[in-house]
Amino acid sequence: MSVSKPPLLGQGFFWQDLTVGQVFRTFRRTITETDLVNFISCTGMLEAIFIEEGYEGGAIQGRPVPGALTYTLIEGFILQSMIQGTGLAMLELQQKILRPVLVGDTIHAEVEVTVVKPTSTRNRAVVTSDIRVFNQRDESVMTYTATRLLAGRSV
Repeated sequence: MSVSKPPLLGQGFFWQDLTVGQVFRTFRRTITETDLVNFISCTGMLEAIFIEEGYEGGAIQGRPVPGALTYTLIEGFILQSMIQGTGLAMLELQQKILRPVLVGDTIHAEVEVTVVKPTSTRNRAVVTSDIRVFNQRDESVMTYTATRLLAGRSV
């Protein structure tokens, strides 16, 4: 008698689970001062606008965060919920920053699947998604297109 394993919690989508036009919404996350300090310390992005509160030479009022921090927080949501265990590689990324994100802003994203193209070998597909990032006022702060290699379901 064979015993089947229960489904794996947190398992991402296999490429066969995705269809062009599907839209997903991420959870929301408020960006804190600690997030900013940890990120700029880890990456070396020690620009005055990020390390000096009230920097006089800056063009942005408030405490701006690097666009890279906004992007990586959203990618964390996508990894944890959509591609955990199935994402094989990021192949291409095109990004546009539309407005500043500040410490205290709460961001979320909508992910729309735009291309699902199976490869000819190894049960994989190239999947492209358009990601729109919004702040707490539902203002669009960033858009990006991500093309990834995803695994297929075992046959």
